[in-house]
Amino acid sequence: MSRFEFRRKGYIEIEELKELGLIPPSERLVKGPVAILECPEEIPCNICIAFCPTKAIKMERIIDLPRIEWDKCTGCGMCVAVCPGLAAFVVDLSKPDADYVTLPYELLPPPRKGDRVILLNRRGERVGEGEVVRVWERNKTFIVTVKTPKGLGMEVRSIWIERK
Repeated sequence: MSRFEFRRKGYIEIEELKELGLIPPSERLVKGPVAILECPEEIPCNICIAFCPTKAIKMERIIDLPRIEWDKCTGCGMCVAVCPGLAAFVVDLSKPDADYVTLPYELLPPPRKGDRVILLNRRGERVGEGEVVRVWERNKTFIVTVKTPKGLGMEVRSIWIERK
């Protein structure tokens, strides 16, 4: 049996991401926005490399896990916009009062700036409420930045909008 349970469970735990080397060091996390590629499968995909404006994402072979050179990443979110697996996120833990998470969103209607949303973790469980602070679109994927309570930036990976 694999030491990684994500294939069986259908979601990945942060401990597994750390073991795979896909989480930035804590000193980089608190410096400002940084991409996190939660892409644990060795599959032939490298679109994020082509679109990274700072060339921070590297792969030696097309089936390797994408690796980020943390000091080169500006947290622009382009990898979030182009990742076909919806596995790219940007987190900003540098603010004293809140965390910010940029994530892909492919449901309609899209969220709007100012919307209050339910924050979901990797398991799809509700972990709090947040506010949409930015929305942009690329190829029918909405890239949404949400303001979360402090301490949830590494947990929030999706949102739910309750429309009335």
